[in-house]
Amino acid sequence: MYDYIVVGAGSAGCVLAARLSEDADVRVLLVEAGPADDAREIHVPAAFSQLFQTKYDWSYLSACEPGLDGRRRFLPRGRMLGGSSSMNAMIYIRGNRRDYDAWAAAGAERWGWDDVLPYFLRAEDFQGRTSPWHGTGGPLTVSEGRSRHPLMAAYVAAAQEAGHPFTADFNGPEQDGVGYYHLTQRDGLRCSTAVGYLRPALPRPNLEVLTGARCTRVLFDGDRATGVELDRAGEPVQLRAEREVVLSAGAYNSPQLLMLSGIGVADELAAHGITARVDLPVGENLQDHPHVGLSYLTDTPSLLTAQTPENVRLLETEGRGPLTSNVGEAGAFHRTRADLDAPDIQVHATPVMFHEEGISPAFDHAFMFGAVLLTPTSRGKVSLRSAIPSAAPHILHNYLTTEDDRATMVRALRLLLDIADRPSLRKHRRADFKVPASATDADLLAFARRELQTLYHPAGTCPIGPVVDHELRVHGVRGLRVVDASVMPTLVRGNTNAPTVMIAEKAADLLRDVPAPA
Repeated sequence: MYDYIVVGAGSAGCVLAARLSEDADVRVLLVEAGPADDAREIHVPAAFSQLFQTKYDWSYLSACEPGLDGRRRFLPRGRMLGGSSSMNAMIYIRGNRRDYDAWAAAGAERWGWDDVLPYFLRAEDFQGRTSPWHGTGGPLTVSEGRSRHPLMAAYVAAAQEAGHPFTADFNGPEQDGVGYYHLTQRDGLRCSTAVGYLRPALPRPNLEVLTGARCTRVLFDGDRATGVELDRAGEPVQLRAEREVVLSAGAYNSPQLLMLSGIGVADELAAHGITARVDLPVGENLQDHPHVGLSYLTDTPSLLTAQTPENVRLLETEGRGPLTSNVGEAGAFHRTRADLDAPDIQVHATPVMFHEEGISPAFDHAFMFGAVLLTPTSRGKVSLRSAIPSAAPHILHNYLTTEDDRATMVRALRLLLDIADRPSLRKHRRADFKVPASATDADLLAFARRELQTLYHPAGTCPIGPVVDHELRVHGVRGLRVVDASVMPTLVRGNTNAPTVMIAEKAADLLRDVPAPA
């Protein structure tokens, strides 16, 4: 018997388990389907794509995407302690204050910018200059990157030549501009939530962590969640939670678990032989940040040859060198229309070839920079493929299925082509690798349909309002909450890892019924 069972030891689950177990009088169980975060590639920043399609990855595929001419997209998600914070590019972005104020205005009570900022600050241990925009002393180390590749300096310079201002801090008062990203790194290595939150909490006798255990459903007594059923090495195990069950399995797996437990669209559940406990629009409202990159071959040495004995020594002994690169070292936030009140695209730039969705290894020196739609209007859906818990969910993102998204991506690519033609980048271009046939709308859109991939930011499938209340409690039942990116009503303008950590920090206070930090 436990007080709390947290399902999913990812970006949110590690935070929640660590915070809840600070109270010595409660017993916390953290359940993870994957293994421990013990692979070297997890902690070497530049090696994260080597984890794709391994035992550390859920390795999902989208359905045939109608907006991409029927193509399917690779959807990697972390399956280990730390979840996707153990497999991401470590970019620390909170988003824009307008994002959170829009949540509050739409009914997400106490989720406005002034409500959430204290949780961002509490989580953070910023290694840079003292700033009112950053916190210190928190579990999550945030630092400037220790690898500043010459190709990234060329990109930053070219963007400035195109008229875009330099910004030293995308988490400062304004996002707009070009610069270098802050990273969740500690001494040049990855600082996942497993490293920053869970590892220091493991000695506590009231915290238990169970790896290799896949949750198959939530258990109920009437309308109250009382525990979970797990599959561990092929054997079913039932465990009880005296206070609450918390799903922190992510925007694909949390809705799947709710549906397997009888919470979802009643007619769709019935088609799989599942009786609906509560009829809720679980799995709908799926959002993601779609990314389309321009790639150029170069004679400038890239990260392709970074893994030398000397660079390994630099990483292991001094925590510096090219292997500390998060790959997406630099980027920008832009407005593609003059009438916008906030950026509508984000740029990620890499000093290495990122080929075939990161699955195929680089084979030549290259650099890439790509545009991300920050506020996409396309909406997808996660649904059950089968009532068998081990079956992957059916995931349809509906990328580029609205005219607004298509028009924004066309404008974004035209903006990037302008930057690519500036002197600072042109001198590094040996040949085109992946670029549009021309700058016409038709060719830009055709290129986007062919090359678009996820930026790994699924969200919104159990949103505040339709599925959970403002304290993240699932409507219609007791003792069950969802705490991860799936509760976001809409995507934030930026990478979603820092906001997911914030959500878990706030949820810990909601569960403990303690006031928000000042």
